[in-house]
Amino acid sequence: MRYGEQLVHYPRNMRGYGATPPAAKWPGGATIAVQFVLNYEEGGENCILHGDEASEAFLSEIVGAAPWLGQRHWNMESIYEYGARAGFWRLHHLFTSSNIPVTVYGVAAALQRAPEHVQAMLDADWEIASHGLKWIEFKDFSRQQEKQYLQQAIQLHEAATGSRPRGWYLGRCSENTVDLFTEEGGFDYISDAYDDDLPYWRHHAGREQLIIPYTLDCNDMRFATPQGFNSGDQFEAYLRDAFDTLYAEGLAGQPKMMNIGLHCRLIGRPGRMAALKRFIDYAKSHESVWFARRIDIARRWSDQHRPVVLPPHLRVALGDRRKFVSTFGGVFEHSPWIAERAFDSGLGMANETAWGLHHAMKIQFRLANPKKRLSVLNAHPDLAGKLAATKQLTADSTIEQAGAGLDRLNDSERATFARLNSDYVKKFGFPFIIAVKGHDKDAILTAFKKRIDNDRETELATACQQVETIALHRLRELLP
Repeated sequence: MRYGEQLVHYPRNMRGYGATPPAAKWPGGATIAVQFVLNYEEGGENCILHGDEASEAFLSEIVGAAPWLGQRHWNMESIYEYGARAGFWRLHHLFTSSNIPVTVYGVAAALQRAPEHVQAMLDADWEIASHGLKWIEFKDFSRQQEKQYLQQAIQLHEAATGSRPRGWYLGRCSENTVDLFTEEGGFDYISDAYDDDLPYWRHHAGREQLIIPYTLDCNDMRFATPQGFNSGDQFEAYLRDAFDTLYAEGLAGQPKMMNIGLHCRLIGRPGRMAALKRFIDYAKSHESVWFARRIDIARRWSDQHRPVVLPPHLRVALGDRRKFVSTFGGVFEHSPWIAERAFDSGLGMANETAWGLHHAMKIQFRLANPKKRLSVLNAHPDLAGKLAATKQLTADSTIEQAGAGLDRLNDSERATFARLNSDYVKKFGFPFIIAVKGHDKDAILTAFKKRIDNDRETELATACQQVETIALHRLRELLP
C-alpha cells in the first residue's frame, strides 16, 4: 500500500496502552511476572524424513546454514537431536529443582515423537501450548492451507498430550495467523506478537482475543544469530538488565511481564546453562516476583482486566464509510467532507478513541486548502444570533450554546452580542468561534471583546484552533 492510496482500515495498532498502561494486578501484588517458555521443536523441524522438500536451516549452532534441497543434513539433524536427548533433561532438572513453572511451546509433530518428554512435562505440571503442527515457515501458505494445518495441529496436540491447547504461538507465522486462530476460537491466549510488556485484548471477527506478547530479545535464539550472544555472560547480563528495569517499573506502580524464550538445543548446552541458573537465582533473590505459566497470566488478566468494548453501532461506524460519515460528519460543523477524507485516509485501532479519531480528522482539516478551511469557519453560526433565535441551529450547537447560557440573555446582552457579531464578521470575514464548553456568557463576552482587536492572521489561527476544540468536545460525547 503506497502513501496516498485509499486504505479502508489500517490494521496495525501503534497506540497500545499509551502513556498510562494499566497497573497489572498480579497475585499478591507482585512487582513483576516472570515467565519462562521452553520451545520444544526437536523432531518437528524441516527434514526430508518428515516429508519436507529440504533440510532445516533455522536456529542451530550452524549460523547461516542453508536448506539442502532433497537431502538430509546429518549435522543439522544431530544438533536438533541434542536438544531432545540432552538439553531437555538438563532444563527439566533445573526448573523442577528450582520449583519454577514453565510453559512449553510444543510443535505437535515433535510431541508425537517424544513420549517420555511429554510425560515429564505433564508430571511437572508444565503448560503445553501449541507451537503449530510442524516447525516450518508459514508466510507463503494460503489462508485455507494454514487453517488446515491449524486444525491438524490441534488434533495431534490433543492426541499427544491428552488435552486441547489453550495457548498458541506459531512463531514462523503469516499475516493471517492471529486472525485464523481468533476465528477458530477456544484459545485463552495467542502469543504471535512482540509489541508490549503486558497482555492486551484484540478485537477481530466479533471476538475479543487475549494476546500475550512474546520476546525475541530475552531469548536464547540470539546465540544462533549474527550479532547475538557470544557467551552465557552476555545472556545473563541482558536478562538481569531487563529484569531490573521491569522490576523498578513495578516498584513505581506499573508491574509488567518479563518473557524469557528458551530452546532445548541452544540453552541446553552446558556452557550456557550456568548463566541461566545464575539468572534464576538472581530473580528468586528478589521479593514480590511471580513466576508463572502463560496460561496463569492469561487467566489472571482475563479475571482482572476485562476488555473495553466499543458499542456495536460505533464499531460498525468505524468500519463502514457511509455509517461513519453519518455518525461523525457533523463533528466539524456542516462539513462532512472532513469525515469522508479521514475515513479514506485509513483509520486504525489508534483512532477508536475520541482523541485518536480527532487526530485523524483535524489532520484532514489542516491539510485542506485555505478556501476549504474558511468554509468550515463560515459554517459555524453566530453566537446568540438569528439562527439561535429561530431555532435553526444544529443539535450540537443548540446544546453547546444553551450550556453556556446563551439562550437566556436579556435584551441588553442580546444587543451586545448582535453588535459584536456584526463588527467581527465585517472585520474578519467569518463568524466569531469559541468552544463554549466550560464557559459562561460573561467569559465568552470577555473573550469576544479581546479577540476582535486581533489582526486577521492571528484571529484566523485562533478560530481554527477553536473549531478543532469544538470537534474534540463533540467526539468525547460519542467515543471513549
